[in-house]
Amino acid sequence: MNFEPEIFYHRIAQTSPFPFGITIERAEGVYLYGHDGRRYMDMISGISVSNIGHRHPAVVKAIKDQVDKHLHVMVYGEYIQSSPNQLAAKLTSLLPSHLNCCYFVNSGTEANEGALKLAKRYTGRSEIVSFKKSYHGSTHGSLSVSGNEKKKNAFRPLLPDISFIDFNNADQLTHISEKTACVIVETIQGDAGVRIPRKDYMKALRHRCDETGALLILDEIQCGMGRTGKLFAFEHYDIAPDILTIAKAFGGGLPLGAFIASEEKMKTFTFDPMLGHITTFGGNPVCCASALATLEVIEEENLLKQVEEKGKLIESLLQHPKIKEIRRIGLLFAIDFDSEEIVNRIVEYAKQHGVICYWFLSHPNSFRIAPPLTISKEEIVEACRVMLGAIEAA
Repeated sequence: MNFEPEIFYHRIAQTSPFPFGITIERAEGVYLYGHDGRRYMDMISGISVSNIGHRHPAVVKAIKDQVDKHLHVMVYGEYIQSSPNQLAAKLTSLLPSHLNCCYFVNSGTEANEGALKLAKRYTGRSEIVSFKKSYHGSTHGSLSVSGNEKKKNAFRPLLPDISFIDFNNADQLTHISEKTACVIVETIQGDAGVRIPRKDYMKALRHRCDETGALLILDEIQCGMGRTGKLFAFEHYDIAPDILTIAKAFGGGLPLGAFIASEEKMKTFTFDPMLGHITTFGGNPVCCASALATLEVIEEENLLKQVEEKGKLIESLLQHPKIKEIRRIGLLFAIDFDSEEIVNRIVEYAKQHGVICYWFLSHPNSFRIAPPLTISKEEIVEACRVMLGAIEAA
């Protein structure tokens, strides 16, 4: 094994001057283990990826079983393979009837890129409406519809015909018009610091899209797969999207995303031009096997029923006068403090004491908690003890 820091810092491209920098040799359940024997409780699930914990036995078995059959055999959409077939059948059985056709890709940003293309192709329109403080990914199209201007300016020009409105402000829905191809919105704004919309707002948004013929894309890359206590967060609001995008926890720890729409809409990618959207590795059979096992674990272990109780327990334990606000839905938390410096000290103290929490790109005054849905009450109590110590020390 090679845990040489010099290789990490100089032969692997860095995303910031201060990476987290702990070494990981293995992971199991809610725990990460360093090569030096240190154990860390993962209270962020690798940023909302390991929703059923690390290396769940059912997922490991599914991966091994598929590896024994075959790995990649052809680009997306050409060969009939059991693993993607089973996943598509299972996933669409859990969604509203009009979300009946899946396009599997490799990541969340790719899912959003495909969804934007599909909306423009299907409607014949070019205008896109997105939201301030949103985050949809780092590729050019996804970055274009993300609301963090500081992250975008160095990479302009980006996509044209995009406008931004305020999240949860019904008065601004009039910006959606007959020229709008789509509205893309996180059902729960994650990177903005867990911003939760009102139910009446989501219904008004759905109604305005119906009025104008604009397609509603709901980005559930972070808030989907049980994170909020529902398999998909839109279920809290009695609405459904025209296109749904998912990734992160969907792959069960392997890279997989998807955008899902009606078969009628998806067929527009098959002509004028043919191959209107293509990917080499999308729908990789090993990743699809992992995703299918993940959905089955959520269902068979009744994990959704446990989410709210565990979320309330964490919220009840994390009470401290330095906390300005806690925003929570299910097991997705943003905890606000006076400054970014305080948050950084909390995160560092917690890391040194064996608990991984983290910050938000676009809301640095908060730290995030999003533990595996499988976390036990005893593990919650221990993690909160450390985090309270971190808050006190900060």
